[in-house]
Amino acid sequence: MVGPESGPVLSPGRQRLAEDGPNALPGGKRRSLVLIAVETVREPMFCCWLAAGTLYLVFGDLQEGLTLFGFVVVTVALTLYQEGKTERAIEALRDLTSPRALVIRDGQPKRIAGRDVVRGDLLKLSEGDRVPADALLVTAEGVRADESLLTGESVPVGKRRRSSDELAAAARPADTARVASGGDETAGGLRRQR
Repeated sequence: MVGPESGPVLSPGRQRLAEDGPNALPGGKRRSLVLIAVETVREPMFCCWLAAGTLYLVFGDLQEGLTLFGFVVVTVALTLYQEGKTERAIEALRDLTSPRALVIRDGQPKRIAGRDVVRGDLLKLSEGDRVPADALLVTAEGVRADESLLTGESVPVGKRRRSSDELAAAARPADTARVASGGDETAGGLRRQR
């Protein structure tokens, strides 16, 4: 049900999404503040501070023991704050890895979330677009892709359209040779991908 210029019809697109799952990085569970605090207090340095504070309270000066416990509390509070910021930053990065995509379904262009792109979707990309999934070029003119996120390559890499034989061979998953990878950014030319 996929035509060369029409893309899949909507119901197979939904069916493939249900079968293959979303085109997104696996989401980890967010850690609660209590869990972060427990992990922090279990670290060897904190155990040493707690032991030293306890020894000072029992055998030494009350003020020094309380000072050590004060440092532990302040350090745990700072760690909780930083870890919370880190968790939010990771969520923001996860959102960036799933860009919006312009796909052709039922012969009509439709803007969808990158996580909803499925096998067989025809992607229509323009210069500056992020490639939402690995793809094969069906048509291309002067296409270059910025692969620096994947390879560290500092210069955009030229891409070419695959021949009909190469596209047919790519229908077998083991033989698939991708020419554009999810996460690339188009640096020049227009292309449609499958």
